[in-house]
Amino acid sequence: MDLTAVVVAVAAFVAALLGAGLAVLVARSQVARAAGPAAASDGHELLAQHRAEVRHQLDRVADLVLGLSDRQVAQHGEVSASLAEALRATAGLADTTAHLREALASPKARGQWGERMADDVLRLAGFVEGVNYRRQVSLPGGTIPDVTFLLPGDLLLHMDVKFPLDNYLRASNAVSPADRRGFEEAFLRDVRQRVKELAGRGYVQAGVTVDHVLLFIPNESVYGFVHERDPGLADLALRQKVVMCSPFTLFAVLGVIRQSVEAHEVARTSDEILECLASFGDQWTLFSEQLDLVARRFDTVHKGLEDLTGPRRRQLERQLDRIGQLRTRGALPANEGGTASPAVPRLTPVDRAG
Repeated sequence: MDLTAVVVAVAAFVAALLGAGLAVLVARSQVARAAGPAAASDGHELLAQHRAEVRHQLDRVADLVLGLSDRQVAQHGEVSASLAEALRATAGLADTTAHLREALASPKARGQWGERMADDVLRLAGFVEGVNYRRQVSLPGGTIPDVTFLLPGDLLLHMDVKFPLDNYLRASNAVSPADRRGFEEAFLRDVRQRVKELAGRGYVQAGVTVDHVLLFIPNESVYGFVHERDPGLADLALRQKVVMCSPFTLFAVLGVIRQSVEAHEVARTSDEILECLASFGDQWTLFSEQLDLVARRFDTVHKGLEDLTGPRRRQLERQLDRIGQLRTRGALPANEGGTASPAVPRLTPVDRAG
């Protein structure tokens, strides 16, 4: 019920009660007038008091009604704004749904949509085209997978993003339950046929690829529907070396691939480090041999230097001492001036050690 109608009904009820009270007061006033002038005067005063009280109550009811009306107007404006926003969002969603339905109606558009979903997952997983994977690589058998992942050990992993969605969309738009069941069964048959087709395209090659190929299902609800309605389909696909992946499961598979690549790079880098250490050891051995050779040569030079500054120097000093003694004993005669010839100066050996 509308809030204004409730308030008006309450106001009418209060007015009716007040009107009944006034009627009673008027009747009493008439009785008092018939009883006498004094009683009539008291009745008039009582009637005036009750009139004032009734007017006061009516004013309060009017204020209450106005206040409720103002609040209702404000609330109505908020509700109207919320409804308008909801209508705009609903219209936008309906428009997006219509465009998506139109896009999915075309097999080519569905293929592009699957490729776009796969691109988003690859980008979120940190994969870079040309480094971690390649697109549309032609195989020797003439087949072309959508994505080829580069794995350690020069191995490859192929993925196909094309998936049959025609009958699934028809089942979603079917009106009768019988039509819906028919389209669902046809969709599951399409999926089985797609798995069989993918297993026979030569995407698994011994020594070149891993043992499985990926089939990307670009929608989680479709992936869940396949597992729910046909639980044996996953086992059938695995027996044929086909792994069905939704966007979430593909992200997990890419995480495992990335981890294996990083582990292989660490192992390869470790081997290179070990090779560098081995080469460093060889060079250190050669360096040590040359250092020992130079040290031995320095020892030989040092011994020769000690021989020069030791015995050889002492022998020379002895000879110089003898020469000095001979000059002292055999002094030359005086010259014409009567002075003696100056003595031969003593040779002082040079200290070469300093």
